[in-house]
Amino acid sequence: MNIDKSNYFLAERVGTSLLVTFCRPEIRNPLSVAVVEGLRLLMDEAAADRTVARIVFAGSEGVFASGADLREIAEIDDKGAREFAERGQRLMNAIADARAVTVAAIDGPCYGGALDLALSCDRRVAAIRSSFAHPGASLGIITGWGGTQRLPRLVGTPNALEMFFTASPITSSRAFAIGLIDQIADDPVAAALEVGDVA
Repeated sequence: MNIDKSNYFLAERVGTSLLVTFCRPEIRNPLSVAVVEGLRLLMDEAAADRTVARIVFAGSEGVFASGADLREIAEIDDKGAREFAERGQRLMNAIADARAVTVAAIDGPCYGGALDLALSCDRRVAAIRSSFAHPGASLGIITGWGGTQRLPRLVGTPNALEMFFTASPITSSRAFAIGLIDQIADDPVAAALEVGDVA
């Protein structure tokens, strides 16, 4: 099964896994409205397909994803901001609640909304060169896609507050040490495709 939802990501079956690859590295794989809606529809399809045991999210050419599209954020009003947040929350909740095991295979930057997506997954596998950040404080915004709840649960309040308040990227080694990622691998996608069921 090959699916091209929006020209921004591709999905293909690899055995019982569904590999979702963000494929616009030239613009750093933003999670635009079109991408978020396409992913939500894909999650609905995957939920209806009992043969899908694992869903792996991956980037391309050294970029996982760059989060929400800041050009779209700059153009929304108060009402639009709420709708934007709720759209992202619906996707993240669909990933978090998925019957299939969900894994983020991270090779490169994983910032903002992309980190929210990774946090929504059951497992996170990263290359050593990857980095992680919630840069909202440096932009005068804060994530509305669930990261403010999921990050503290995963890494503890002190580590989460440091990431939120400083907006500074952390390395894979640091991410592993605080429990943000579960594994460092030379090939995150291959490792993610081997992740077993979550207890």
